[in-house]
Amino acid sequence: MNTEILNTLVVRFQHSHPVSARSVANVGIIRTTSKYRFLVEFMDLTFATSLPLTPDANVKSTPLGRINPNHTRRPPPLGGGGARFGARRPIGGARGLGDFAGFKNILCKAVALSAAILALTSGSAFAQAAGQSFTIQIDGSSTVFPISEALAEGFQAQTQGRVRVTVGESGTGGGFRKFCRGEIHISDASRPIRASEMAACAAAGIQYVEIPVAFDGLTVVVNPSSPIRSMTVAELRRLWAPAAQGRINNFNQINPRFPNQAITLFGPGSASGTFDYFTEAVNGTARASRTDYTPSEDDNVIVQGVASNAGGLGYFGLAYYEENRSRLRALSIDNGAGPVAPSAASVLDGTYAPLSRPLFIYVNAAALRRPQVNQFVQYYLNNAATSSQRVGYVPLPANAYAAYLQRTQRRQVGTAFGGRQAIGLTVAQLLQRRLALTPTSQ
Repeated sequence: MNTEILNTLVVRFQHSHPVSARSVANVGIIRTTSKYRFLVEFMDLTFATSLPLTPDANVKSTPLGRINPNHTRRPPPLGGGGARFGARRPIGGARGLGDFAGFKNILCKAVALSAAILALTSGSAFAQAAGQSFTIQIDGSSTVFPISEALAEGFQAQTQGRVRVTVGESGTGGGFRKFCRGEIHISDASRPIRASEMAACAAAGIQYVEIPVAFDGLTVVVNPSSPIRSMTVAELRRLWAPAAQGRINNFNQINPRFPNQAITLFGPGSASGTFDYFTEAVNGTARASRTDYTPSEDDNVIVQGVASNAGGLGYFGLAYYEENRSRLRALSIDNGAGPVAPSAASVLDGTYAPLSRPLFIYVNAAALRRPQVNQFVQYYLNNAATSSQRVGYVPLPANAYAAYLQRTQRRQVGTAFGGRQAIGLTVAQLLQRRLALTPTSQ
């Protein structure tokens, strides 16, 4: 931001309460949870974006000036999906506001200031109009990350840099927290949205479109030197249940036929959707697990841990096993009908139970009004089958992607899971589920 534009900024940040500054372009700064959110209204257009700032920072300037001190028009709502804003409080009333030589000078400075502020973040429509690239922000599941990363790269190449796509992997729970605060456009998820997350989004006025993008076979792996080839669900429970902590330390304590070898456990962190699914499918209660293991939201850390420890055991999505099958051994899982190895075929036909599960993206419904986000989601669904198969997951049938593309175009909001997990769901059962806006009891 150059000196001339900076000198037009009349604002003082106060740590104790929300503040705002008004000009002919109605530039407002509103304090939300841990960030300051810029709200810029020019003519009949309103845009919002976020920028972290030091709460007690002070910027002194030459005053912008004032055209109509009685101007009280409030900005329209931010498309139903933004963070809620409180009442805006002018800084110091009319102090420091003088007159400029003419309307044109004020208007030019206001437009320059608006563009400069919004250009600081590439997620702004105003910045896009000013020639800046638009950024689509994705975060969440490390399991879904390989799919979203591959498709983000393809879409950026197709748009030749006009649209940027950033993909994080803070875990499904971490992604939903950001999503329900309005900080990202898309949340990757390896489980359905929870009732508490539905409530958080509803409280923030954020609606979402739920889109299953692939199926996964959650894979239990051991070091390749291990003689163990399979485990029953009951044996997995004996190993991972909360009661196992401090008690089950050697493999032969799980099953006398297993070696008398110390176990070194690795697994997803508590923010992971994989952790939620595995604990409910194996232990019967979501998030009920022993805690004396090495947790990570990065599945590559789990891969490295198991591969470098002779007694290593961990679990993650099928794609990470497929990528590292020369360094790991996948265990077959016996759910009562004999051991079944994780594979695309066993996931698709439902025999790899109970560790088969759908993978999702959740899209902010208001963000779908932006052509860049809409085009990216269309690109995602048109290429999800190829991309998910390439990275090691199981693509959905073509008619499923067509149905979810139609859901996207119509912006049909809600979830087909009612805020609850669905253990052992098959692809056919997934397609039969209907959307709901509120949590269900079953």
